Amino acid sequence: MSLPLLPYQERIHAAIAQRQVLVIRGLGSKDFLGPPCPHAQVLDTTPFNGIISHEPSELVITAYAGTPLSEIEQALAAHGQWLPFDAPHYQGQAGTLGGLVAAGMAGPARVAVGGVRDHVLGLAMFNGLGQHLRFGGQVMKNVAGYDVSRLMAGSMGTLGLITEISLKVLPQPVAEATLMFAMPQEPALVVLQRWAAQPLPLNASCWVHDDTAAIPQGYLFVRLRGAQAAVQSAQPKMLSDVQSMGFAGQPMDTTEAAADWRACVNQTLPFFQQAPSPEHALWRLSVPATTPVLELPSSPMVEWHGGLRWVWATHQQARPLREVAHQLGGHATLWRVSQAHGAVDFELGFQSLPSLAVQAIQQRLQAQFDPHGVFRTARLFPHIPAPTSTAAAH
Repeated sequence: MSLPLLPYQERIHAAIAQRQVLVIRGLGSKDFLGPPCPHAQVLDTTPFNGIISHEPSELVITAYAGTPLSEIEQALAAHGQWLPFDAPHYQGQAGTLGGLVAAGMAGPARVAVGGVRDHVLGLAMFNGLGQHLRFGGQVMKNVAGYDVSRLMAGSMGTLGLITEISLKVLPQPVAEATLMFAMPQEPALVVLQRWAAQPLPLNASCWVHDDTAAIPQGYLFVRLRGAQAAVQSAQPKMLSDVQSMGFAGQPMDTTEAAADWRACVNQTLPFFQQAPSPEHALWRLSVPATTPVLELPSSPMVEWHGGLRWVWATHQQARPLREVAHQLGGHATLWRVSQAHGAVDFELGFQSLPSLAVQAIQQRLQAQFDPHGVFRTARLFPHIPAPTSTAAAH
């Protein structure tokens, strides 16, 4: 099966001639990410969809970028396979395969199985010159050339238009269990680091303070996945470890736990649903997993065994928050703007780069992939100046 590439190529050439900026959009499930670009023209990828090939024995699926992610998941499930990194379904919908890769977003399981980038084997794309290029392949051992296919993961559509993608998939796990512990954040982070150094089938973790409970307190949830024997033997050991610290724990009902993890991945948990006030924006802090409890503007939700911390902060608290993340060797992303300030929150940037040297690298990438600024929506790094070779201003 092949779909015509000419209409997309013509749109890019027209944008170059008319000095337009194109914003790539599938089903719109991630429209809230990054600052808006009101003067950009929408390049719709949804007509460009369909599964090209699925080789269950090779654990590889290839599809067009506009293919609904739900269609990909259904095709994999029919063969007992899945995307293991907890692909999110934001805004109540799964989005497209291209949106998944371009945003590079993964859920709690990322700490155990890797992110979206780690599962991209190859892709095809249009650059800002309207050239259709292919990188990587459809086999896990293909390492020829520059790893541009993985570079596109997380680029937010600022380097080019992805047209098709090959992903490595995995068989669904044989066994799964979730343990719940009532404990504060500090001992939760300590025990997570202890477990991470042991041969346990840890797949995901989440710590959150529940203010709605009869007795408000912190809860740690840990998901185990793997062989039946490994999952079964790990549970009594982990329960005993926490009990020796003076805290209680118990296994969760499988169905209830699955629903809670889906809510965590899709950000429909109460933590994400209600800002403390209209002044608060939601921030995503990526820090070393060994980072202890931080002094943050509000109680965070912690994932990735301590490596990812979600926090609500006001506009005035945002800059110190970002500085804290940088001092730790991490970074902070403005995830959801506040009701009070809206797009003004993006004055601090959706993301920021740690040094002028890294900014220079990003500028050179933009100059190589998109010299005319066709895809320069400023969605990823709003405050990085355009390359000197850019012909279209934004």
